[in-house]
Amino acid sequence: MSNKIYLIDTNSLIEPFLKYYPFDFAPGFWEQMARFIEGGKIAVLDLVKNELLQGNDKLRDWVSALEMGTYIDRRQPPIIEKYSAVLQYIQSNPCYKTSALQEWSKGTVADPWLIAVAAVNQYTIVTFEKPNDGLNARNPSKNAKIPDVASEFGVETVDLYSMMRELGFMLR
Repeated sequence: MSNKIYLIDTNSLIEPFLKYYPFDFAPGFWEQMARFIEGGKIAVLDLVKNELLQGNDKLRDWVSALEMGTYIDRRQPPIIEKYSAVLQYIQSNPCYKTSALQEWSKGTVADPWLIAVAAVNQYTIVTFEKPNDGLNARNPSKNAKIPDVASEFGVETVDLYSMMRELGFMLR
């Protein structure tokens, strides 16, 4: 099993819930996910938890019942400082339009905070986001993507399935 601590993006819980592993079809997935979250191997950012609690569904109920082993409050000075650096990177990079910075500057957007937390704590981000192919200054993007920005801060990103393999998930 991996020694990494994984920081989970909201989409890595919502997509399985909606598309691949509904609670009635794959309870083993959710039991293992809960065990790793409660055990601290999968960290949860406060903004991610808040996003998940916005729904009125079984996923919200599941998240509400969890005891978070590694729960991250983003309002810690080293994290705030790194968050500022992430936004500064987006602002100064000619590969991004102003709208990318405007989106990531919203207080409810978890993406820049995930990168800041992962950079400060050496966590690996779990996300379904893919890098922005063809990112260049001649055709700047209006959307910053976690994998692109995370790599600039030395943060590893993996998808849900890579994390599951590394942690030894078994679906039966």
